[in-house]
Amino acid sequence: MSKRKFSYAKYVFLTLFLTCPFSLFANFDFNANCLRAYQNIFELKLTTAKALIANEKKINPNNSIIPLLENYIDYFHLLTTESKADFDKLKENKSKRLDQVEGDDRNSPYYLYAQAEINLQWALIRGRYGEYFTAAREIKKANGLLQDNVKKFPGFHLNAKGLGVINAFLGNLPDGMLKSTLATFGIRGNLQTGMNMLDNLAENLPKSTYEPFYEEVIFYYVFVLNDIAHSPSAYQKTMKYTGRIADSSLLKAYLKASVCAKTGHNAEAIQILLNRPSGNYYEPFPYLDLLLGKAMLNKLDYSATTYFNLFLLHNKGVNYIKDANLHLAWSSLLKGDTGAYSAFITKVKTAGYTYQEKDKQALNEANSPVPDVPLLKARLLFDGGYYSKGLEILSGKKESDYTVRRDRAEYYYRLGRINDELGKDGVALSNYQLAIDAGRMLKYYFAANSALQMGKIYERQKNYSKAKASFNTAIQMKNHEYESSIETQAKAGLNRIK
Repeated sequence: MSKRKFSYAKYVFLTLFLTCPFSLFANFDFNANCLRAYQNIFELKLTTAKALIANEKKINPNNSIIPLLENYIDYFHLLTTESKADFDKLKENKSKRLDQVEGDDRNSPYYLYAQAEINLQWALIRGRYGEYFTAAREIKKANGLLQDNVKKFPGFHLNAKGLGVINAFLGNLPDGMLKSTLATFGIRGNLQTGMNMLDNLAENLPKSTYEPFYEEVIFYYVFVLNDIAHSPSAYQKTMKYTGRIADSSLLKAYLKASVCAKTGHNAEAIQILLNRPSGNYYEPFPYLDLLLGKAMLNKLDYSATTYFNLFLLHNKGVNYIKDANLHLAWSSLLKGDTGAYSAFITKVKTAGYTYQEKDKQALNEANSPVPDVPLLKARLLFDGGYYSKGLEILSGKKESDYTVRRDRAEYYYRLGRINDELGKDGVALSNYQLAIDAGRMLKYYFAANSALQMGKIYERQKNYSKAKASFNTAIQMKNHEYESSIETQAKAGLNRIK
């Protein structure tokens, strides 16, 4: 299918469709100008979008689509900059935007929808900075508004977007403050229900007159597939559904590269990031340099340090600073520069914050013993999808080379993971069990994640009794790295095999 580009005629048609069914409600006017602003937002051309919105304010100052579009801009600005200072300033915009929307026409399908979107966007941002109670209230509010809108306007397809995200997010939320707070509000979700809703939209929006909202649906769907569900079909579906999005979209490049980097398609991630759209029209997105640096290091290309340094130079936010310095430390260690390694490890401990899981883990790694170089190489090659190369490095090692229990547990874990991906289930299961035996009482994630991966193998083999036992083993292990994430995935596995 050809890349989606809007001609003037198509804008007119879409404007007629989006406004005529609700022509009595002119103050929710998703007109051609607003559609252009919306499209630019989802290409991360936020400056252009702001100019279009400013023009709309002059022409139609009471258009209550304006505060919704402005909220999108704040949302993506905060996602790309990771700026806590901007977050603290911009979150004050929420109440005045809701006031404008709440004062408008209650008979428009956008009346409840816009309020729900504003609440949901702020909830997703707040969760990144630990404001869990407020985020929980906003999710509850958004969920209620969308449920009410479904009853009033069952044919308004956009309701399913927010409800799909909420279901998926809540259905696979790790134990913690946010989950417990939502539970007190009586809000629960179902991951598969949410994924089904988003998949249905991804398939059918292009065939409908709601097609302009396709990119937003795909943005959330890829997030759910890749980061929430850890779906084995994340790569295939992302490539399929982003195919019809214009290559001028920086958001498309981000989505594709993120999924490629996480699913072992490392060379493809590098090409996407090197060839991503650029220019003054686009919102600065330093995280993409960090992502490129990681992809380069995953193939043991030490020019990766250029991109880590670019990230640290241009980053104005608080997240991923520890993570970047950890990767610089690893680069130094792999090059044999132990002095530089120690200096960067000190920066991991002293610079940056721990709002994000990656930064928390970076700090854990900095407080752990110096990594064994062959194990580190195998780890990086595995992350890049270079499984045979990783196995080649470990083939020169044996158990007796590792007298420290941590290293022995990791040695078996790495062998398990690599053989798992190479389709050697029997070898993988054997090594996972050895990793569990060596690392069960340690604070590291090797044993618990080995049990989780064993469960997934047995599930694929339809050996559900052993899958259940393995998932339960993963859940029963406590006080280790990634505990919430591993436990959540193990519980999801148990739900699948019920």
